[in-house]
Amino acid sequence: MATDTKKKFTIKPFRTHTPMDTPAARAVWVQLGRAIDEIHNRNASQLSFEELYRNAYNLVLHKHGSLLYEGVTEKISLHLSNIAESTAASPEASLLEHTSEAWSNHRMTMVMVRDILMYMDRTYVVQHKKRPVYELGLQLFREIVWEHPNIQPRVTMLLLSSVSKERDGLLVDQDLIKSILTMLIELGGGVHSTGGHSVGSGGVVSNNVYERDFESIFLGTTQEFYRLESLDYLSRNTAPDYVKKAELRLEEEHRRASRYLSPTTETPLIKIVETELLERHAKTLVDMDHSGFASLLKDSEHKMADLRRMYDLFARVPQTVDYLRDALAENVKHAGKALIADQERGVAEPTAFVKGVLVMRDKYSSVMEDAFRGEKKSQKRLRESFEDFLNADSRAASCLAVYVDELLRSGLKGCGESKMDAELDKVILVFRYLQDKDVFESFYKQHLAKRLLSGRSVSEEAERAMVSQLKAECGYQFTSKLEGMFNDMRISRDTRDAYRVHKRGASVSGKEQVVDIEVDVLTTGYWPSQSVPTCTLPDNVNAAIRRFDTFYLQKHTGRKLSWQTSTGSAEIRATFGNATKSRRHDLHVSTYQMCILVLFNDFTTRNLDQIKEATMIPDAELRRHLISLCTPKHRILRKASKGKAIDDNDSFTFNKDFTSKLKRVKIPLVSMKETIKDGSRGGGSGSGGPVALPVPVEEDRRHLVEAAIVRIMKARKSLHHNELIAEVTRQLSVRFVPGAPFVKKRVESLIEREYLERSEEDRRVYVYVA
Repeated sequence: MATDTKKKFTIKPFRTHTPMDTPAARAVWVQLGRAIDEIHNRNASQLSFEELYRNAYNLVLHKHGSLLYEGVTEKISLHLSNIAESTAASPEASLLEHTSEAWSNHRMTMVMVRDILMYMDRTYVVQHKKRPVYELGLQLFREIVWEHPNIQPRVTMLLLSSVSKERDGLLVDQDLIKSILTMLIELGGGVHSTGGHSVGSGGVVSNNVYERDFESIFLGTTQEFYRLESLDYLSRNTAPDYVKKAELRLEEEHRRASRYLSPTTETPLIKIVETELLERHAKTLVDMDHSGFASLLKDSEHKMADLRRMYDLFARVPQTVDYLRDALAENVKHAGKALIADQERGVAEPTAFVKGVLVMRDKYSSVMEDAFRGEKKSQKRLRESFEDFLNADSRAASCLAVYVDELLRSGLKGCGESKMDAELDKVILVFRYLQDKDVFESFYKQHLAKRLLSGRSVSEEAERAMVSQLKAECGYQFTSKLEGMFNDMRISRDTRDAYRVHKRGASVSGKEQVVDIEVDVLTTGYWPSQSVPTCTLPDNVNAAIRRFDTFYLQKHTGRKLSWQTSTGSAEIRATFGNATKSRRHDLHVSTYQMCILVLFNDFTTRNLDQIKEATMIPDAELRRHLISLCTPKHRILRKASKGKAIDDNDSFTFNKDFTSKLKRVKIPLVSMKETIKDGSRGGGSGSGGPVALPVPVEEDRRHLVEAAIVRIMKARKSLHHNELIAEVTRQLSVRFVPGAPFVKKRVESLIEREYLERSEEDRRVYVYVA
């Protein structure tokens, strides 16, 4: 069995602590003081830092920390006083070097002293809320050396002078400047290389010495320098040269800030340079004669690099880009109004207007992509500028319809599919700018009808491609009537084929002169409305019409055919010359021209009233078709009066002397304006006034707005006036943008017809009447 053993403890007497008295403490400090002197004198290699640390430790441990702290302060102050006097005595040429050297030596000294007194920093300094040794050295250097009256002002001026010389293109010692500025940053409690951040009494990192004694003065002189330089340079150079100079200066200041200035200085420095070089002169740079941004836009193809450089500069100060956008918008509007003015004066064809718009669009799209870097706000402003002049009236819609008509008649002949799609895409680009798309639809439908009925389309594929583009842009409802027109032409071809088969089996009296007719049967709702009365046709033509009526109505009961004699064409054989020598030509003419020419089978001369009474053709159309038959190139009839216009008592004689190299002669129609006498033009299209809205379009708009109002009110039951206006505009914006007064009139009309009523509580609220 194991036995328990007890551990014995021996209690020794407490070791007595021998405190260090004041004389002993002073003796220790004398040793430390000599060591600090040696460190100042660069003889630290002979010292035992371990022994020095222990001596300092003992002083603090034996409650002589105040003696140590005050002694260190005195030693450092005495040494710095000597440095200040020697540095202050330095000439201007070497002052920066001596200051930098003094700062470098002082930092090295304070690092060593701080290492010796590390225990004091951890205990005495914290307990008595004193500055740590290193920060004490910074404070003393700032107060004794830097703030010496013969050092700080001179060093600051030398620094500013060095920066000024560098701006003038001279070489300076950037490392020396950086050393001095780093000293100022550290003296003010900034970042230093040996101890992270120094924090002031409020716990906020401060650069107050750097900001007070250099940065504020530096920024002030910089502002004045660039204020004067910008005024002088701008007065002697072009805008592009000034922009290059500004870019160079901004890059120089950025490099300067990164090389030797405080990181906190770069932002205010660049802001000052941007303000003085750009913001103060932005409007001038845009408006300068011959070289400003507005002038450069006129020759953008050759000045794209200058435009791009100017935009990049302005983009540094976002609010100045508005000047560029304004200049771009004004340039577009001015060029657009010039195109409109050419149309008003009649010096340019409608197709030239659209081509001009397309050239403008290509030009400014390149500016937008290359110079403006595709910026969204500028793109929006460009689109609004095109919309501004294109929607002044319905002229643009009319011109675009004529342009498309020319493309689809002959412009796309021989083009491949890719070229055709590219041309139609350009049309859609202009079409998108139009707010009143229904006006374009009205004009386009009229031209389409003429192309389809006369067989003048370059190809059905091109026609359908255009309609498909419009359908993709505006929806099915926009193109439903256009597609109906194509459907009518397809059905008409089948009907003509069937009628030919029918005629082969039908018997006709041998005495009757048979006229062969080809008929296009059109649905009234799809095609442009024709309110022109039917003219008096020759008897044999009427007989042919009756035969077709019988054939068609037998196949389609319940339908009614209304003959549009104003749109047809005919081929007639005419004999010219005399009995001994005659010439025959086949004349391709309009239906009206056929009716006029047939009258001269019985009489060689007829006056205007006789022709009008015999044919019942409307006066304006009659004059137009008569002039077409009297033109020098196709003078089938001779007019008694001189000049282009027709007098009321004019007479016409069949021209038996007409000659032509062609067997088949097509008689073209003159335009309607050529039928008006020069003195009676009045306020026609050449007067420069706004183009009126077509009557059918205005009528359609009334119905569309009323339908939209009823549809909205039926769903919402009651609605405030402003909300109703906004919703109607939103729903109809695909076709056109109705004005508020127009919508208000339609609302009043619906109230009168008891579709709506005003609320008793609020008269600006409408209520749907079920």
